[in-house]
Amino acid sequence: MSGMLMIGAVLLPVLGSIPVFLFPWRNRGAMRVYLEILVCAASLLVGYLLMRGPSAPFTVVTFTGSLTIQFKIDGLSTVFAGMIAVLWPFATLYSFEYMRGEPRERSFFLFYTMTYGVTLGIAMAGNLLTLYFFYELLTLVTVPLVMQTLTREAILASRKYLYYSLGGAAFAFIGLIFVIIYGSSMDFVYGGVLDLAKVGERANILRLIYVFAFCGFGVKAALCPFNSWLPQAGVAPTPVTALLHAVAVVKSGAFAIMRLTYYSYGTEFLRGTWAQDVVMTLTIITIVYGCSRAVKETHLKRRLAYSTISNLSYILFGVSLMTPAGLMGGLTHMIFHAFIKICSFFCVGAIMHENGRNYVHELDGFARKMPKVFACFTVSALALMGVPGMAGFISKWYLAKAAVSTENPLAYLGVAALLISALLTAIYMMTIVIRAYFPPRDFDYGTIAQVKDAKPLMWLPLLFFVIVILLFGVDSRIVTGFLGEVAAGRY
Repeated sequence: MSGMLMIGAVLLPVLGSIPVFLFPWRNRGAMRVYLEILVCAASLLVGYLLMRGPSAPFTVVTFTGSLTIQFKIDGLSTVFAGMIAVLWPFATLYSFEYMRGEPRERSFFLFYTMTYGVTLGIAMAGNLLTLYFFYELLTLVTVPLVMQTLTREAILASRKYLYYSLGGAAFAFIGLIFVIIYGSSMDFVYGGVLDLAKVGERANILRLIYVFAFCGFGVKAALCPFNSWLPQAGVAPTPVTALLHAVAVVKSGAFAIMRLTYYSYGTEFLRGTWAQDVVMTLTIITIVYGCSRAVKETHLKRRLAYSTISNLSYILFGVSLMTPAGLMGGLTHMIFHAFIKICSFFCVGAIMHENGRNYVHELDGFARKMPKVFACFTVSALALMGVPGMAGFISKWYLAKAAVSTENPLAYLGVAALLISALLTAIYMMTIVIRAYFPPRDFDYGTIAQVKDAKPLMWLPLLFFVIVILLFGVDSRIVTGFLGEVAAGRY
């Protein structure tokens, strides 16, 4: 029963999105209602599956031997699938207003909704082959979204995204092959599946392959030096960039690295080796690089893109600690960052869509004309900085605590990177807030007389994100307690 429901959860958005493109909708409102019902139905189905608890693997297709496409629900898939199921209906609601009057709207919603199903396929993958299959499929369904506007910049950005993603997938594939050869199975088993008797003296070769695979999956997670595609993809519509930066694509890369590290290769095989040092160093470099570039960037969406690059490596840094506490910190930041960043991106999207302003220096005095949007943006900015009482503080606290507990000198350097990042985040986020609320004394508000606040379909999702950010900041024990169980392999 659970197996068929898992297939249904994946296929419902994929197949259900096809009529949006094929059917000649005369009434746009009817199409919007259909899409929202479709997405909410998929989310309710996912919620029902997750409430039933972990499930046994369900094989859909058997190619040969251990090469199968199968689904299952365990602790890690519960976290990722649950996050997607909560965020996607609100993201769809926001996109209705954003895409109003835009060309190729039906093709946009075709791929946008299809991406939901494909991402659920990654979340509920029962083995490495299934994850890899949907990971590749995610690239194919999101490329049309990046090139949605069909401008020269959008086409170039989509090509770069495609080339980087395919290149990264090739390195990830090498890791998959070595798991097939040296693993006892392809299934995800907490602690890893490597057969050390088969590995023998080839341990360092397998660790090298792990580094390759880490970097391969790290392309979608915007790991240095493979992250230049992400800021360039900001030419896509804001619902797409929020999808890329907060929910589906980058988080799928981080999720795949969690599976690779804790459920395929195993931390006992990797911890304390040069392979751990290499991947941890890459994450530390990326944390500092991303926030440094964000301070320099003046374009709103590109500034947030560089912020995403930095914050995704917070998650990867937690993974690279290769302890249950590190994984818990990474999972906590994966969830909280999703709500924080989708909120900030949707705020910026509202500014750009409603008023055509794209740069930081154009926002003087905007808070008076867009009070709802800038109130929400300010909350997301404070949370991203890690101010106590906000969700971002909780995840950063767990990451720093996990790093210190390892007594690894390189992990201490990672804590320093987190502190530097917090300072730079305050600079690049609060610059926007201060300009909006405190323009120069001689500022003429007549120059922004035509500026208007977001419509309800845009700011209502923002309000939900803000409430979640504040609630998690005040009391996150239910969430962090569950994540601790998942990270320890007890769920």
